Amino acid sequence: METIYLNQDNLILWQKKADLSVMALGFFDGVHKGHLKVIETADQIAREKNQLLTVMSFFPHPKSVLSNGRKTIDYLMPLSSKEKLLSDLGVDRFYIVQFTKEFATLSPEMFTAQYLLGLGVTHAVAGFDYTYGSKGIGNMDRLKADSGGLLEVTKVSKVECQGEKISSTSLREKLAQGKVEEVSKLLGRPYEVECEWNGASLKVKPYYTLPRPGRYTVMLIGDSSNQEFEVIVNDQKQLIPLDIMTTFLSSYRGPLTIKWHQQIYEETAMVEKKLIHII
Repeated sequence: METIYLNQDNLILWQKKADLSVMALGFFDGVHKGHLKVIETADQIAREKNQLLTVMSFFPHPKSVLSNGRKTIDYLMPLSSKEKLLSDLGVDRFYIVQFTKEFATLSPEMFTAQYLLGLGVTHAVAGFDYTYGSKGIGNMDRLKADSGGLLEVTKVSKVECQGEKISSTSLREKLAQGKVEEVSKLLGRPYEVECEWNGASLKVKPYYTLPRPGRYTVMLIGDSSNQEFEVIVNDQKQLIPLDIMTTFLSSYRGPLTIKWHQQIYEETAMVEKKLIHII
């Protein structure tokens, strides 16, 4: 998969290099089951048309930019993890548009002309609630008209789990409640957090969100070993390994992934012993 970082300065260059494609549109934070439905729909159409499958997302989050940084976004995954998942899904080209205030002022018609038609998109696929253009006034019901009738459009209906709409917002809410088992159901896989162990401390990489304070069962995945442990998230949102996990980490070097399995109970008190912690 080819990843392209788009901005106003290089847009014309990539327009010239564009191939005909079917594009899935969205922010895709977490790449949950709703996102998968959009991408799978676009993939099927791309195969039928014998065109590339492309995905367009944005960074940073529009709410962060439009609030001048006052609104904190609890990202579910960094771009690197999103890239890996999209590559595994068979995406040919991943466009990451730099979201700026200037970009946010584009009219729906200008966005469609420059970032869809200009990049060779023949068919756009997005969720029913996808919006675009200045103040988000563009929507899937007007996308074909905004393209002058040149785009084919597929609107993917709401995807639910046990009667609840699956969304990145609902995932964040469930993490805030410690319901990691339910997060796994909405994702279609366990929620993951990547960490680094340097021999003295374990640090969560940026753009991940830890669940609420509590005690959890997790799977710790290294280069050559997977082991299940229990960990505590304390009131400061630090992740505290228990003694057996600390012993394992003391002889480990390299990247680590934590997969969250189940909340055992809520934990609001600090652990009253000196333990290695994730910061």
